[in-house]
Amino acid sequence: MKQTRLAPLVGVVGCVLVLVSLAVPYGLVRTAPATAIGTYYGEGALNPLVGGMFALVTAIVLAAGRDERTDPPLAAGVGIALGGFTFVVTALWAVTVPQQVVFDMDAPAIITYHRWASAAVALVIPVASLWWSRTLGLL
Repeated sequence: MKQTRLAPLVGVVGCVLVLVSLAVPYGLVRTAPATAIGTYYGEGALNPLVGGMFALVTAIVLAAGRDERTDPPLAAGVGIALGGFTFVVTALWAVTVPQQVVFDMDAPAIITYHRWASAAVALVIPVASLWWSRTLGLL
């Protein structure tokens, strides 16, 4: 597969992984999931679902650029910007959510790593977009 098509595909997969990671707590929390997850996502400085919205838009832009329905350099730039916003929002939430909120949820112990995994997955988007920019000869 050509590098100019692989990099945006990795970015789209990163966007999908961000959306999946934001949905994971709904399957893990056992009692009152709507309330517990609403508190979990609402306690940080920013709600990570905002980052999920950025990831959704970024997936559409990267896929359009990959298929050349939009200008690939423009799509790569948008991927860098929106992917960066997605990472910053998710990382800021992961750092600021109180530890007690995580411990108060009725969920398996793996939920304590969820916020850090979500932030790590969000980093894939801007990295893949930077990779795509480099393969396009923009950097």
